[in-house]
Amino acid sequence: MSVTPSAASTIARLADIAGLLRALPGPDDRSLARCLAREPLLTKPPGALGRLESIVAHFAAWQGRHPPRLEVVRACVFAGNHGVAALGISAYPAEVTAQMVANFQHGGAAINQLCRVNGITLSVEAFDLDRPTQDFTKGPAMTETECVTAFARGMAAVLPGTELLVVGEMGIANTSAAAAICHALFGGSAAEWTGRGTGVDDAHLRIKTEVVEAGARRHASADPLEILCRLGGREMAAMAGAIVAARLQRTPVLLDGFVCTAAAAALERAAPGALAHCLAGHVSAEAAHRRLLGRLDLAPLLDLGMRLGEGSGAALAVGIARAALACHVGMATFTQAGVSDQA
Repeated sequence: MSVTPSAASTIARLADIAGLLRALPGPDDRSLARCLAREPLLTKPPGALGRLESIVAHFAAWQGRHPPRLEVVRACVFAGNHGVAALGISAYPAEVTAQMVANFQHGGAAINQLCRVNGITLSVEAFDLDRPTQDFTKGPAMTETECVTAFARGMAAVLPGTELLVVGEMGIANTSAAAAICHALFGGSAAEWTGRGTGVDDAHLRIKTEVVEAGARRHASADPLEILCRLGGREMAAMAGAIVAARLQRTPVLLDGFVCTAAAAALERAAPGALAHCLAGHVSAEAAHRRLLGRLDLAPLLDLGMRLGEGSGAALAVGIARAALACHVGMATFTQAGVSDQA
């Protein structure tokens, strides 16, 4: 299968997504080697810049060039509504999703400010906000057609030439969907994966946990992509599609919070290594996010107690990525600076 953006047009079934996952390109070893060869020449002790050094190596390997570039950074935020919101599991009504999408479009949300100060181009796609997914405690949240359509739209949203992709979401009740997906994928108890999301009280948290347990129990026998379809939302399927499209285009990805990472986890469980081009932009205050990152062996770049979604934590981490690259490209070598490299 051709690894081009046009691959989105070939997606008609979950089996087609599985086929894409089997054809994902790997890192570029030559670019990685050039990056690793330059690093010891720079005017600093070996390893002194810590993770900044590995971030640049990651980008070189996955962009397939040295030095990598971070001039064209884009954020794709996807929005969708969930049928389980009607069960009283969120502190906000489902109407807030559409209201926040309008806020994004008018430049009034946190993600707008973070994209502006970090030089990120923002796009927002909303999925049938007047038609929520189905209640996953009673049946699949999405049909196969709905899931793959959203997945393909997510793929198509990743424009050619993007050098770093930030993936984010908006959707009332999507932390419940994320918790149910993680519970179905990784086991444990529903309580371990269920948090307060937008800030529900104890009574609503108990209801939310029961909803997560019921959904995961109903759909636990499914394979990972079917779990995404049966428990997730359209915005989650779209995020998964964007992550796959980025890999096909050799674009590194910064993942955002719990919901984004849960959608990504379905890909990793379906095809180990599917997230190798991704870094975790941050760890959110939603406790299950830290647990999920551990399961995926992803170390977050930032830990600031954020729990907003919208791609906000990942967008903030773009500044770290640009600082890492500036050091790698702009620092003088020992020879250029006339500094001894002998201990």
